[in-house]
Amino acid sequence: MQQNTQIFGIRAIIEAINSGQSLEKIYIQKGLNGQLFSTLNVLLKEHSISTSYVPIEKLNHLSKNQNHQGVVAKISAVEFHSLETILERQTENPLFLLLDQVTDVRNFGAILRTAECTNVTAVIVPNQGSAPINADAIKTSAGAAFKIPICKVNHLLDAVYELQAEDIQIVSITEKTDDTIYEIDFRKPTALIMGSEHKGISPSILKISDKKVKLPLLGDIESLNVSVACGVSLYEIVRQRSIS
Repeated sequence: MQQNTQIFGIRAIIEAINSGQSLEKIYIQKGLNGQLFSTLNVLLKEHSISTSYVPIEKLNHLSKNQNHQGVVAKISAVEFHSLETILERQTENPLFLLLDQVTDVRNFGAILRTAECTNVTAVIVPNQGSAPINADAIKTSAGAAFKIPICKVNHLLDAVYELQAEDIQIVSITEKTDDTIYEIDFRKPTALIMGSEHKGISPSILKISDKKVKLPLLGDIESLNVSVACGVSLYEIVRQRSIS
């Protein structure tokens, strides 16, 4: 288990990336430029590392006024995996879980816990706009964050296309449909997509999904908590696969 910590200085962060260190996020001073920064910027794009441009005061606070050279990096508590590497393993009847715009850390942690319990092959999240894997997420996951492969990608849309190229059906859980989850055959390779409670799944992803289904809501509340909806959906997949 890696410890939550940070490093700062452009050269130090370049070395960390080149040595394979998993970085959760990079904070960069607004307006920063120069040849060394250009080298770092190329690496950030190549390795799909989340970045945020902030005022120098933020960096001074993070580094406790040490010589940060305009860049501070948070080291990830877990190691991220490459989606390409996961696909190359050719897992029999894989089950992927994609999280689109799920930013609440406790929901994220609870989803990781359920995903590990239901034998999800890997959880795929976008590089930007996803909940961080911090202490709260890890605690809520009950350690699942260290057990299940987590893949970070630049764009979920590209990940969907990549999964479809491997003949994996893409099923989006959304209220914008009349079909229910119980009408889908989950005994084949599947990628399940869950969106946030507020924004749902991005229209561009819904458009290319193979199936769009919903969970029936029989009461007055219009939606389920995303971690609950995810758990119900994953266990429907487990149910179908256990009787196939």
